[in-house]
Amino acid sequence: MTVTVGLDRAKQMSAFPNEAFLFDDTVVVLGVGSLGMCFLMKARMLGAGTIIAVDLSDYKLNFAKRLGADHAIDAGKSTVAERLETIRDLTHGRGADMVIECAGVPQAIPEALDMLRLGGLLVEAGNFSDLGEISINPHRHLCSKSARILGVGGEEPAAYGPSMRQMVRYIRHYPLREFVSHRFPLREVETAVHKAIAQDSMKVVIEPWA
Repeated sequence: MTVTVGLDRAKQMSAFPNEAFLFDDTVVVLGVGSLGMCFLMKARMLGAGTIIAVDLSDYKLNFAKRLGADHAIDAGKSTVAERLETIRDLTHGRGADMVIECAGVPQAIPEALDMLRLGGLLVEAGNFSDLGEISINPHRHLCSKSARILGVGGEEPAAYGPSMRQMVRYIRHYPLREFVSHRFPLREVETAVHKAIAQDSMKVVIEPWA
């Protein structure tokens, strides 16, 4: 949750009426694992309008709806072109005001940029480890749409207190306790690791003394 301080920075960058992230803006969250879920919640807390979740897992997409997503797109059952068309349809051809990339794969970056409206903002939080390089078109992806990119390298120490206080405040409204979807004893560590990357899990906890 502390990593969502990136949205606080996005708010601070919104000095003019045409710049995201503003009240009632359309937000796309690419990848709704635990990090994407926290960004989704934070976007709703900060006044997002339509929120669109994109993921490969039906389990996570359904969870995202419980956290406030208005629409869910299954990336495993759609092409990039179909997803872009869906975003345009939902925004009356305009594109998303802000896209938050939490899928953690470099290939998601060009798609995220294509989803943006003119002057839109990409919050890049998923690729916090080096998984390789990608090709983008500087003119089409950046210059022609005056795109802005905010890289989020992780949490900030000062974000811990506010994040924990807000989680306590919103725990009555959001199923935060369900973020830990599975628990395993230490003797089942291999099973736990495999479950952690399964599509039907969120956070997996190993309990050494269980």
